[in-house]
Amino acid sequence: MSKSRLRKALHVGRPNIPNKEKILSKLSEVLDNKWLTNNGPLVQELEHKIQQYLGIKHCICVCNATIGLEILQRALDLKGEVIIPSFTFIATANSLRWQKIRPVFCDIQSDSHLIDPDRIEELITEKTSAILAVPIWGQPCDYPALEKIAKKYSLKLIFDSAHAFGCKAGEKLIGGFGDAEVFSFHATKVFSTGEGGAITTNSDELAKKLRFMRNFGFDGFDKTVCLGTNAKMSEFAAAYGLSALEELQSVIDHNAEIYKGYIKQFSQFDEFNILRYPQQNYSNHQYAVAEVPADFRDNLVHHFHENDILVRRYFHPGCHRLEPYKSDPSYNKARLPNTEKVASKILVFPTGYQMNNEGMNRVFDAYTSFVKKK
Repeated sequence: MSKSRLRKALHVGRPNIPNKEKILSKLSEVLDNKWLTNNGPLVQELEHKIQQYLGIKHCICVCNATIGLEILQRALDLKGEVIIPSFTFIATANSLRWQKIRPVFCDIQSDSHLIDPDRIEELITEKTSAILAVPIWGQPCDYPALEKIAKKYSLKLIFDSAHAFGCKAGEKLIGGFGDAEVFSFHATKVFSTGEGGAITTNSDELAKKLRFMRNFGFDGFDKTVCLGTNAKMSEFAAAYGLSALEELQSVIDHNAEIYKGYIKQFSQFDEFNILRYPQQNYSNHQYAVAEVPADFRDNLVHHFHENDILVRRYFHPGCHRLEPYKSDPSYNKARLPNTEKVASKILVFPTGYQMNNEGMNRVFDAYTSFVKKK
């Protein structure tokens, strides 16, 4: 696809750019401060505002969510095996494998696409050190069930909450569950720092350790207290994030209207089912997720792409069917029927400021033309 076509295309994850003047003003502040990285004032301000927003004690901003997962796993001294869903972005699994920890794939619930707590206990062995769950599409996990299992077997409980910034579990914003959660602030997310992420926790001890670890383990100028790496967020990323945070609710409200529009337009097609979130007011509505019959899903993707509507097949075909797991004999016996069934049917549709009535009509007309040809 040419660059000009790509600019005109509707696609999943197109960034919602905050007010340009506000961004430039914040970037100017960075340059005036001459403090570009190393826990600068804007990173500290962003962390404080996220703590207030989520109602949690600690936010540790990092350069991206994958690094956030990795230093969290090291800070918790995870070893052996960690149970995760296979229906997730590959970074969830690879963050473990990168550190010689074995991801053990658990099946999901077919209706919610969330990890199935009823399937976890059968996967626990003497090597299991944690459960790493994923609030997929920003939906809250079954936190009481997961916490009960983790407590019963003395396991750490952490969350790859990349999708879930601004989402709620009941009246509580996601961010303070388990031992810690990790958010992605990638360009594609509902809240973005361009590239970045954060670890959130209510543990003072864990937060202190994470702050050392994201800066090579330094405590002061000439003293290291633990193994660390370079996981710091830059002041430029924080400047963008502070501008984006001011507009977060506006983006969420816009996404909610787009989501309702998809439900209304596609309700006439029995084979096209939009995932319904249990509470209208809890989601950031970044992900408009549909299930369609597997026998024509891939042809439908091709048709949409030909019409410059870049839908996505999240998370096809499941981590256990991607490398390096696919060719690993130890994973050949993985039986994840719900994961494989869901992965064969899912389509994710564009949301965000790129979408308006005209965009909605483009999506609907493209689907209608496909149905007529089919």
